[in-house]
Amino acid sequence: MTIRIVVDERERNSRVPELLKSMGVFVDYKQLLVGDYIVSSETIIERKTINDLISSVFDGRLFIQCSDLINHYAKPIIIVEGNLTDLDTREDFQSDSKLIVDKLRVAYETLIKIALDFRIPVLYTNSIFYTAELLVLLTSNQFRSKDSGPLLKKIKKSNPFFLQQLYVLTSLPGVGTKVATRLLDKFQSPRNVLNASIAELARIPGIGNIRAEKIRKILDSPISTETAAFTQKKLVIDSIDEEHDVHGKIAGDNNDNDNDNDNDNNNSNDLPGPQ
Repeated sequence: MTIRIVVDERERNSRVPELLKSMGVFVDYKQLLVGDYIVSSETIIERKTINDLISSVFDGRLFIQCSDLINHYAKPIIIVEGNLTDLDTREDFQSDSKLIVDKLRVAYETLIKIALDFRIPVLYTNSIFYTAELLVLLTSNQFRSKDSGPLLKKIKKSNPFFLQQLYVLTSLPGVGTKVATRLLDKFQSPRNVLNASIAELARIPGIGNIRAEKIRKILDSPISTETAAFTQKKLVIDSIDEEHDVHGKIAGDNNDNDNDNDNDNNNSNDLPGPQ
Protein backbone atom coordinates (compact mmCIF):
# COMPACT_ATOMS: atom_id res chain seq x y z
CA MET A 1 0.00 0.00 0.00
CA THR A 2 1.42 3.38 -1.04
CA ILE A 3 1.86 5.88 1.76
CA ARG A 4 0.48 9.34 1.03
CA ILE A 5 1.57 12.48 2.87
CA VAL A 6 0.17 15.92 2.11
CA VAL A 7 3.01 18.45 2.15
CA ASP A 8 2.85 22.22 2.30
CA GLU A 9 4.27 23.90 -0.82
CA ARG A 10 6.68 25.93 1.33
CA GLU A 11 8.44 22.74 2.42
CA ARG A 12 9.75 21.99 -1.08
CA ASN A 13 13.16 23.56 -0.45
CA SER A 14 13.68 21.72 2.84
CA ARG A 15 14.60 18.51 0.92
CA VAL A 16 12.40 16.46 3.26
CA PRO A 17 9.76 15.85 0.52
CA GLU A 18 12.48 14.56 -1.84
CA LEU A 19 13.66 12.15 0.83
CA LEU A 20 10.08 10.97 1.32
CA LYS A 21 9.76 10.31 -2.41
CA SER A 22 12.98 8.29 -2.37
CA MET A 23 11.42 6.16 0.37
CA GLY A 24 8.40 5.35 -1.79
CA VAL A 25 6.01 7.91 -0.33
CA PHE A 26 3.46 9.62 -2.56
CA VAL A 27 3.99 13.33 -1.83
CA ASP A 28 0.92 15.47 -2.48
CA TYR A 29 1.85 19.16 -2.52
CA LYS A 30 -0.84 21.59 -1.34
CA GLN A 31 -0.93 25.15 -0.07
CA LEU A 32 -1.72 24.38 3.57
CA LEU A 33 -3.17 27.03 5.87
CA VAL A 34 -2.14 25.03 8.93
CA GLY A 35 0.95 22.88 9.49
CA ASP A 36 3.54 21.42 7.13
CA TYR A 37 2.79 17.68 6.79
CA ILE A 38 -0.56 15.89 7.09
CA VAL A 39 -0.01 12.22 7.91
CA SER A 40 -3.59 11.27 8.87
CA SER A 41 -7.04 12.80 9.26
CA GLU A 42 -6.23 13.53 12.91
CA THR A 43 -2.52 14.28 12.82
CA ILE A 44 -0.71 17.22 11.29
CA ILE A 45 2.96 18.03 11.71
CA GLU A 46 4.55 21.45 12.16
CA ARG A 47 8.27 21.16 11.36
CA LYS A 48 10.69 23.63 12.93
CA THR A 49 14.44 23.82 12.73
CA ILE A 50 15.90 24.93 16.05
CA ASN A 51 16.74 28.39 14.65
CA ASP A 52 13.30 28.74 13.10
CA LEU A 53 11.79 27.84 16.48
CA ILE A 54 13.51 30.83 18.08
CA SER A 55 12.69 33.16 15.16
CA SER A 56 9.01 32.20 15.20
CA VAL A 57 8.82 33.08 18.90
CA PHE A 58 10.21 36.58 18.34
CA ASP A 59 7.99 37.35 15.34
CA GLY A 60 4.86 35.98 17.02
CA ARG A 61 4.18 33.13 14.57
CA LEU A 62 4.71 30.10 16.79
CA PHE A 63 1.90 30.41 19.31
CA ILE A 64 -0.58 31.40 16.62
CA GLN A 65 0.46 28.28 14.72
CA CYS A 66 0.00 26.17 17.88
CA SER A 67 -3.52 27.53 18.34
CA ASP A 68 -4.39 26.70 14.73
CA LEU A 69 -2.98 23.17 15.12
CA ILE A 70 -5.11 22.29 18.15
CA ASN A 71 -8.20 23.98 16.73
CA HIS A 72 -8.25 21.91 13.53
CA TYR A 73 -6.56 18.59 14.38
CA ALA A 74 -7.11 16.19 17.27
CA LYS A 75 -3.50 14.97 17.46
CA PRO A 76 -1.07 17.63 16.20
CA ILE A 77 2.68 17.18 16.62
CA ILE A 78 5.62 19.57 16.43
CA ILE A 79 8.93 18.24 15.13
CA VAL A 80 11.99 20.21 16.23
CA GLU A 81 14.88 19.48 13.89
CA GLY A 82 18.43 20.02 15.09
CA ASN A 83 20.11 20.46 18.45
CA LEU A 84 20.05 23.28 20.97
CA THR A 85 23.82 23.44 20.58
CA ASP A 86 23.20 24.75 17.05
CA LEU A 87 22.18 28.04 18.68
CA ASP A 88 25.79 28.58 19.74
CA THR A 89 27.45 30.01 16.64
CA ARG A 90 30.36 31.71 18.42
CA GLU A 91 33.89 31.30 17.18
CA ASP A 92 35.24 32.60 20.47
CA PHE A 93 33.60 30.67 23.31
CA GLN A 94 34.58 33.33 25.82
CA SER A 95 32.47 36.01 24.12
CA ASP A 96 28.78 36.82 24.37
CA SER A 97 28.02 33.85 26.60
CA LYS A 98 24.99 35.65 28.02
CA LEU A 99 23.47 35.89 24.53
CA ILE A 100 23.71 32.12 24.15
CA VAL A 101 22.18 31.58 27.58
CA ASP A 102 19.32 33.90 26.61
CA LYS A 103 18.66 31.94 23.40
CA LEU A 104 18.69 28.66 25.28
CA ARG A 105 16.31 30.06 27.89
CA VAL A 106 13.91 31.22 25.18
CA ALA A 107 14.07 27.77 23.57
CA TYR A 108 13.33 25.96 26.85
CA GLU A 109 10.54 28.36 27.83
CA THR A 110 8.97 27.93 24.39
CA LEU A 111 9.07 24.12 24.55
CA ILE A 112 7.57 24.19 28.05
CA LYS A 113 4.74 26.46 26.87
CA ILE A 114 3.99 24.21 23.89
CA ALA A 115 3.83 21.14 26.13
CA LEU A 116 1.93 22.61 29.09
CA ASP A 117 -0.29 25.34 27.63
CA PHE A 118 -1.11 23.81 24.25
CA ARG A 119 -0.54 20.16 25.19
CA ILE A 120 1.11 19.47 21.84
CA PRO A 121 3.71 16.66 21.80
CA VAL A 122 7.17 17.76 20.67
CA LEU A 123 9.39 15.22 18.88
CA TYR A 124 13.06 15.79 18.10
CA THR A 125 15.19 14.79 15.11
CA ASN A 126 18.85 15.45 14.34
CA SER A 127 18.44 16.16 10.62
CA ILE A 128 16.15 16.04 7.61
CA PHE A 129 16.98 12.33 7.16
CA TYR A 130 15.58 11.45 10.58
CA THR A 131 12.61 13.78 10.04
CA ALA A 132 11.67 11.87 6.88
CA GLU A 133 11.98 8.53 8.71
CA LEU A 134 9.78 9.83 11.52
CA LEU A 135 7.11 11.09 9.12
CA VAL A 136 6.94 7.69 7.43
CA LEU A 137 6.64 5.99 10.81
CA LEU A 138 3.84 8.36 11.89
CA THR A 139 1.97 7.54 8.68
CA SER A 140 2.17 3.78 9.28
CA ASN A 141 -0.97 1.87 10.23
CA GLN A 142 0.05 1.28 13.85
CA PHE A 143 -0.26 5.01 14.63
CA ARG A 144 -3.36 5.78 12.55
CA SER A 145 -6.90 5.66 13.89
CA LYS A 146 -9.25 3.06 12.44
CA ASP A 147 -11.74 5.69 11.27
CA SER A 148 -9.41 7.59 8.96
CA GLY A 149 -11.15 10.36 7.09
CA PRO A 150 -9.86 12.60 4.31
CA LEU A 151 -6.45 14.13 4.89
CA LEU A 152 -7.44 17.58 3.67
CA LYS A 153 -9.99 19.67 5.57
CA LYS A 154 -11.75 22.91 4.86
CA ILE A 155 -10.00 25.27 7.23
CA LYS A 156 -10.93 28.83 8.01
CA LYS A 157 -8.02 30.67 9.52
CA SER A 158 -8.52 31.93 13.06
CA ASN A 159 -8.24 35.60 13.94
CA PRO A 160 -4.50 36.18 14.36
CA PHE A 161 -5.15 39.72 15.65
CA PHE A 162 -6.93 38.45 18.77
CA LEU A 163 -4.31 35.75 19.29
CA GLN A 164 -1.50 38.28 19.06
CA GLN A 165 -3.26 40.37 21.69
CA LEU A 166 -3.42 37.31 23.92
CA TYR A 167 0.26 36.56 23.54
CA VAL A 168 1.22 40.15 24.30
CA LEU A 169 -0.46 39.66 27.66
CA THR A 170 0.93 36.16 28.27
CA SER A 171 4.41 37.70 28.33
CA LEU A 172 3.48 39.22 31.69
CA PRO A 173 4.55 37.28 34.82
CA GLY A 174 2.02 34.68 35.95
CA VAL A 175 -0.33 35.28 33.02
CA GLY A 176 -1.35 32.28 30.91
CA THR A 177 -3.82 32.14 28.04
CA LYS A 178 -6.87 31.74 30.34
CA VAL A 179 -5.95 34.71 32.49
CA ALA A 180 -5.05 36.74 29.40
CA THR A 181 -8.53 36.04 28.00
CA ARG A 182 -10.10 37.23 31.27
CA LEU A 183 -8.01 40.40 31.14
CA LEU A 184 -9.12 41.18 27.59
CA ASP A 185 -12.75 40.46 28.51
CA LYS A 186 -12.50 42.89 31.41
CA PHE A 187 -10.34 45.68 29.96
CA GLN A 188 -11.17 45.25 26.22
CA SER A 189 -7.64 46.00 24.96
CA PRO A 190 -4.00 45.26 25.87
CA ARG A 191 -3.39 48.99 26.39
CA ASN A 192 -6.10 49.16 29.06
CA VAL A 193 -4.61 46.10 30.74
CA LEU A 194 -1.14 47.62 30.80
CA ASN A 195 -2.53 50.86 32.25
CA ALA A 196 -4.59 49.11 34.94
CA SER A 197 -3.77 49.67 38.61
CA ILE A 198 -2.68 46.98 41.04
CA ALA A 199 -6.16 46.98 42.60
CA GLU A 200 -7.87 46.59 39.21
CA LEU A 201 -5.55 43.76 38.15
CA ALA A 202 -5.91 41.97 41.50
CA ARG A 203 -9.67 41.65 41.01
CA ILE A 204 -9.19 39.39 37.98
CA PRO A 205 -9.52 35.68 38.94
CA GLY A 206 -6.12 34.02 38.79
CA ILE A 207 -4.04 37.13 39.44
CA GLY A 208 -4.42 38.40 43.03
CA ASN A 209 -2.35 41.05 44.81
CA ILE A 210 1.09 39.42 44.53
CA ARG A 211 0.94 38.83 40.78
CA ALA A 212 -0.63 42.25 40.24
CA GLU A 213 2.29 43.87 42.05
CA LYS A 214 4.79 41.89 39.94
CA ILE A 215 3.04 42.94 36.74
CA ARG A 216 3.09 46.61 37.68
CA LYS A 217 6.74 46.35 38.74
CA ILE A 218 7.67 44.88 35.33
CA LEU A 219 5.74 47.60 33.51
CA ASP A 220 6.83 50.56 35.64
CA SER A 221 10.51 49.83 36.36
CA PRO A 222 12.85 51.96 34.19
CA ILE A 223 15.51 50.15 32.17
CA SER A 224 19.12 50.75 33.18
CA THR A 225 21.70 52.18 30.78
CA GLU A 226 23.72 48.95 31.03
CA THR A 227 20.73 46.79 30.17
CA ALA A 228 19.78 49.05 27.26
CA ALA A 229 23.31 48.80 25.83
CA PHE A 230 23.29 45.01 26.16
CA THR A 231 19.88 44.76 24.48
CA GLN A 232 21.05 46.91 21.59
CA LYS A 233 24.14 44.71 21.16
CA LYS A 234 21.98 41.58 21.23
CA LEU A 235 19.67 42.95 18.52
CA VAL A 236 22.64 43.75 16.30
CA ILE A 237 24.10 40.25 16.74
CA ASP A 238 20.72 38.58 16.13
CA SER A 239 20.31 40.69 12.98
CA ILE A 240 23.71 39.54 11.72
CA ASP A 241 22.86 35.90 12.49
CA GLU A 242 19.56 36.22 10.63
CA GLU A 243 21.32 37.75 7.59
CA HIS A 244 23.80 34.87 7.58
CA ASP A 245 20.92 32.38 7.75
CA VAL A 246 19.24 34.00 4.72
CA HIS A 247 22.47 33.95 2.68
CA GLY A 248 23.06 30.32 3.69
CA LYS A 249 19.58 29.33 2.56
CA ILE A 250 20.00 31.06 -0.80
CA ALA A 251 23.34 29.34 -1.30
CA GLY A 252 21.77 26.01 -0.39
CA ASP A 253 19.02 26.46 -2.99
CA ASN A 254 21.66 27.07 -5.69
CA ASN A 255 24.02 24.30 -4.64
CA ASP A 256 22.36 20.93 -4.10
CA ASN A 257 25.48 18.89 -3.34
CA ASP A 258 26.40 16.71 -0.38
CA ASN A 259 28.50 19.43 1.25
CA ASP A 260 25.65 21.94 1.50
CA ASN A 261 25.89 23.90 4.74
CA ASP A 262 22.42 25.37 4.61
CA ASN A 263 21.17 26.18 8.14
CA ASP A 264 17.75 24.79 7.38
CA ASN A 265 19.34 21.37 6.91
CA ASN A 266 21.16 21.65 10.27
CA ASN A 267 24.35 20.21 8.79
CA SER A 268 22.38 17.07 8.03
CA ASN A 269 24.73 15.99 5.20
CA ASP A 270 27.26 14.81 7.77
CA LEU A 271 24.81 12.15 8.96
CA PRO A 272 23.92 8.84 7.29
CA GLY A 273 20.86 8.64 5.08
CA PRO A 274 17.79 6.52 5.81
CA GLN A 275 18.24 2.79 5.80
